[in-house]
Amino acid sequence: MIDLYTWPTPNGHKVHIMLEECGLPYAVHAVDIGAGEQFDPEFLKISPNNKIPAIVDSDGPDGKPISLFESGAILVYLAGKTGKFLPKTTRGRYETLQWLMFQMGGLGPMLGQAHHFRIYAPQKIDYAIERYTNEAKRLYGVLDRQLGRTGAWLAGREYTIADMACWPWTRSHENQGIDLADYPNVKRWYDAIGARPAVQRALTVLADRRKPLLDPKAREALFGGTQYQKR
Repeated sequence: MIDLYTWPTPNGHKVHIMLEECGLPYAVHAVDIGAGEQFDPEFLKISPNNKIPAIVDSDGPDGKPISLFESGAILVYLAGKTGKFLPKTTRGRYETLQWLMFQMGGLGPMLGQAHHFRIYAPQKIDYAIERYTNEAKRLYGVLDRQLGRTGAWLAGREYTIADMACWPWTRSHENQGIDLADYPNVKRWYDAIGARPAVQRALTVLADRRKPLLDPKAREALFGGTQYQKR
């Protein structure tokens, strides 16, 4: 059994999708990031960067438990554990990992900034909105060109953890200033992943717990000084 500590965000959905696609049994433990539960000492023991998701696998390497944080590391671990969604050839493996790193280092952070300054920032800063909206458009262009080259999935002909990592971040494309009609290859890929039964199941994980971030306490926990307190 895998204990999953999560919340219904793009980073959480990456791991929800992988667990559902692999058919692994898992127990969900909600970490309400709007309520500041990511700062609880018990959670920090397994996720020292106070971010979701994190997992504890009771049947880890050599049969010993292992805890992991960072969604990309979790995806690679689960792919190794199951032998699924990460090509076995050296070339295919690294072609997949480069697109996973593209999401971790670029797509996620930059789309997150676009979303933040367009939707959540208490002051509308034109420079920030323009900068991150333009970067979002550039990144969608990168995705569109790659998907046009492969004609299928990000890393080639196989659906992989790279697709699972990138897709949840594109679900809020409208809030990022993106019209998917401008990126036809992304639109095809987006629809194909969204139609997968495992993905549809994954999106139901804690879906009833998510609410708009209108509460001042939630905004403080996510965007304010609470993030920077010494622990």
